[in-house]
Amino acid sequence: MSKLKSRKPGNLWFERLMAITATVNLGLVLFDLSYVNWRDFYFRRVPQITHIYDPIKSIEPHRDTKAYLETIAALEEQVSQTGLNSPQVKTKLAEISRLSTEMIDSNPFVGAGKSGTLEKIKNRMREHVGKKSAKQAFATFWSSEYLSKQGWIQEINFFNQQIRPGIATNYYRKIGESGEFIDNFWLIDLPFVLIFALELLGRTFYIKRQNRHLSWLETILWRWYDLFLVIPFWRWLRVLPVLVRLDQAQLIDLHLVRKQIHQGIVANFAEEITEIVVVRVINQMQGSIQRGDITRWILQPEKERAYIDINNINEVEAITGLLVQTIVNQVLPKIQPEINAILRHNIETAFQQVPIYRNLLMLPGVGQAQSQLSEQLANQITTNLYIALVSAIKDPVAAKLSSQLLEKFTTVLGAEIQEKHVIAEIQSLLNDFLEEVKINYVQRLSQEDIDQIIEQTRQMRSQASVPTVVNKGALSEIRDRR
Repeated sequence: MSKLKSRKPGNLWFERLMAITATVNLGLVLFDLSYVNWRDFYFRRVPQITHIYDPIKSIEPHRDTKAYLETIAALEEQVSQTGLNSPQVKTKLAEISRLSTEMIDSNPFVGAGKSGTLEKIKNRMREHVGKKSAKQAFATFWSSEYLSKQGWIQEINFFNQQIRPGIATNYYRKIGESGEFIDNFWLIDLPFVLIFALELLGRTFYIKRQNRHLSWLETILWRWYDLFLVIPFWRWLRVLPVLVRLDQAQLIDLHLVRKQIHQGIVANFAEEITEIVVVRVINQMQGSIQRGDITRWILQPEKERAYIDINNINEVEAITGLLVQTIVNQVLPKIQPEINAILRHNIETAFQQVPIYRNLLMLPGVGQAQSQLSEQLANQITTNLYIALVSAIKDPVAAKLSSQLLEKFTTVLGAEIQEKHVIAEIQSLLNDFLEEVKINYVQRLSQEDIDQIIEQTRQMRSQASVPTVVNKGALSEIRDRR
């Protein structure tokens, strides 16, 4: 059962209430961040939203485009009263033509980042009137001759449907003394920030009381992701604490997401860490080889080595003895038939290579006698060899002689190596070999390899551990002999 499931119902309901509050706040934040980009959609589809939210973003209609559309509205009213060819209408048309030229020259759309809208308006007017110049197209369109010829109703409907919506979406946004756009979203966000700040303060005191050994900074960082709910910038980062809170409140399940995130983080770091560790180990080995530490350690007598022994046991000797006893006492008896078969085959082959013996095989019964003799010789050899090995292991004198032989072998080998002046060559070859290992294997670690390792590790954790049996009796016997 998870930690959250063991909480009291009251605590769970509080977690859910705060999670829902954080979700509402995140929704407002995302709406605020996307409002300017989506304002044209809201303006055309849900204009009530722009009426309410434009003041929050300090957005107001641009005075030039607003005056342009108001003049056209006045023209429509004048045409309905006095007709298209009246002097008042011709005065309005001349004014609108002048305003169209000023709109093209001054580009009032640039402040709102809507220059593309003006280009779209100009292209539509060029295509509709059939002029290459946008100024000429507007001048022609807002003339009494053109409107009379093409029809006032048809042309004003074209303008209201194709041109007016683009001009109407233009706006002006106030700029503060800091040079940035004035944004009053903090007035909406402030109540939520206060709520989350009080909650964080209460949780901090509660965690500090439960874990008195922690400092105040460590206590606050216990729930570091909640800090994104109280900082007034980078508000989009609040998506992180909201997801965590929804998961903690059992409103959503992010187990698979957490699993993939953890794997991604481990995979990103594991490759670099693995390369760094392995390369560092190889570099240390190369340094030891170049300094001659390994050679001196091998050639130096055991008593003179600067080596820290934590248990007064020669582990190499103990392991070697344990392996020898296992081979002699357990392995050799089980493979004795196979060894006998090999020896018998070799003995028969040796007999057949003798010319006199090949002639004797012509006599009756000699072949059967030879097979029995070969089998007896093979059995006798393996038996004697096994007895000799067992005796050597159990005989202290034989063990001492073996130790002396090994020590003599090491001394003679070291002396010969020094006399032949091959230490430098061996060190150079070992150094080159380690360098090749770094180039060919360590630096070729890929993300796929790390992912496979992580998956294998996960499978190993899901499987039951297999106990390891240690031959304690054999190890104790080796320690007693030492």
